Amino acid sequence: MISHVYIGIEDFPLALNFYSAIMEELGLMLKFSDPEKSWAGWVAPDAPRPIFLIGKPYNGQPAHAGNGQMVALLAPSRRAVDRAHEKALFMGATCEGAPGLRPHYHPDYYGAYFRDVDGNKICVCCHDHDAS
Repeated sequence: MISHVYIGIEDFPLALNFYSAIMEELGLMLKFSDPEKSWAGWVAPDAPRPIFLIGKPYNGQPAHAGNGQMVALLAPSRRAVDRAHEKALFMGATCEGAPGLRPHYHPDYYGAYFRDVDGNKICVCCHDHDAS
């Protein structure tokens, strides 16, 4: 259903470092990075899409986060949600919701929320029952 998601950023080296750390925790791999064009993209190791992209806005205007917009990244486990959220905060993100169950979505929804260094709201979540 989704081809790609593009997140606007201001400082490419900072954003690349930030998202590389988060994607590593989620088991996603860097598909490409082009510092000259100030953009990069990640995918699951076994699929060409969807692609999660970061980059400078195409119109040359400053990037800014939209109110009510959020991207949710699928984590392979609840532990990966915890690690990704912890890593995000360590890398300069601000917490928008600590890791935990959100049973109002469904009984096994485990998610965490943060804003990246450009203010974009990101969720990392796992929909699987905790087997531990």
